[in-house]
Amino acid sequence: MEDRYVAAAVAAAVEVGNRFHLPTEYPEVLARRSNVLVRLGAVVARVPGTTLVARPRVLQSLAREVALSSFLAMRDAPVIPPFESPGPHLVDDLPVTLWRFTRHDPDHVFSPAEVAWSLAELHAALREFPGELDAPGPVAEARSWISRLDLPAELADEVDAVEASLPDAPAQPLHGDAHPGNLVATASGPRWLDFEDTWTGPVGWDLACLATTSRLDGRAAVAAYPGEPGELEPWVRLRELFAVCWRFVIARRFPERLPEARAELRRFTKG
Repeated sequence: MEDRYVAAAVAAAVEVGNRFHLPTEYPEVLARRSNVLVRLGAVVARVPGTTLVARPRVLQSLAREVALSSFLAMRDAPVIPPFESPGPHLVDDLPVTLWRFTRHDPDHVFSPAEVAWSLAELHAALREFPGELDAPGPVAEARSWISRLDLPAELADEVDAVEASLPDAPAQPLHGDAHPGNLVATASGPRWLDFEDTWTGPVGWDLACLATTSRLDGRAAVAAYPGEPGELEPWVRLRELFAVCWRFVIARRFPERLPEARAELRRFTKG
C-alpha cells in the first residue's frame, strides 16, 4: 500500500502530464523516497516526497534545480536535461518538475576514475553559471532541521563544532549531493542528475559526498579527481553529520526508522 506522499505525488504528476498531453494512462513509479519519480512516456515527473518534510521552501529549491540543469544542458555538460516546460508546476501547492526520460544502464558500475573525471567536467561547467544560488548549504540546512523538527539537541552542538573546523576555500556552484547514485550511465556517457541540493561552496563538499559513498571506493575517486582538492577531512565530517541529521528527517516520515537514526547519532558521536 502506497503512503500518502506517493499517492499525492502520482496524482499531481498525472494532472501535470494531462496539461501537456503526455501519456498518463499508466504512470510508472520509478522511485518513492526523497522524491517520487513518475514516468509518463518520454517524460519523468519529479515530485517531492521526504523532501517536503525537509524543506519548507521546497518550491525554491526545485526552481534552482531547473534553472541550473537547464543552463548546464544548453552547454552540453554531463547532465540529464529537463523537459522544454520543466516547471515547477503546482498542483494543490505540490510542485512538479518535468525531465526527459533518458535510457541508462542501471547495472553499470562506474570506476572511481570515471566518476572523478565526470565530476571535474561538471564542476568546470558549474563555474560558468551566471546566476545567484540562493541556497542554504548543509550547515544552515542541518540547523533548520534541528530547530524546526525538534531533533536531538546534541546535534546542534555537533554542527557548531564541525562548522568551526571547516577550512576557508574558494567557493563555486556545486552539485550538492555528488555521489554515484546521482550519476547514470547513458549511451552518451555518464550524466549527473538531482541538483536540488546545489549551493555555492568549496569543492571539498562535493568531494566529501563522493569520499563517503558506499557505492564504490570513494577515496580512490577523490584521489583521481584532477587538481588539488584541499583539506578534505572536515568536509567529510560535515557530510557524515549531515547524513545523521537526514536520517532523523526520514524518521519524521517513517517513524519506524527512528531507532536507526538514534543508532547513527551514537555512532557519530563516538567516532
